[in-house]
Amino acid sequence: MAYDERLAARVRTLLADRSDLTERRMFGGLTFMLRGHMCCGVQGDELILRLGPDGADEALASPHTRPMDFTGRPLAGFVTVSRNGLSGRALARWVERAVAWAESLPPKTSKRRGPPSAAAAIARRRSP
Repeated sequence: MAYDERLAARVRTLLADRSDLTERRMFGGLTFMLRGHMCCGVQGDELILRLGPDGADEALASPHTRPMDFTGRPLAGFVTVSRNGLSGRALARWVERAVAWAESLPPKTSKRRGPPSAAAAIARRRSP
């Protein structure tokens, strides 16, 4: 599924001053990661937000929102906002809420990718 490039550009502009921002293709769209945690994303013409369980419950009381659901089972702590809920300053308010949640989480350490070290290989051989 493609994502709305203009909506992605609007989100990118809101997050432009962040040095800890990375973008990643995920969920068939584009995801914005802060300090290694998913913050928000664009799927189709909708905004995906990670708000945590309490923040998501609160957000679902707002118009144009629904639980994020790709598999027939909603993801806890995630919300989808339809494009009708993203006009004007509304997009910035939603993104600010997702940023606040991402900032409340401890930074993720990067996972080592590539072949295991020689020491790790030796330790595995020694373990029963």
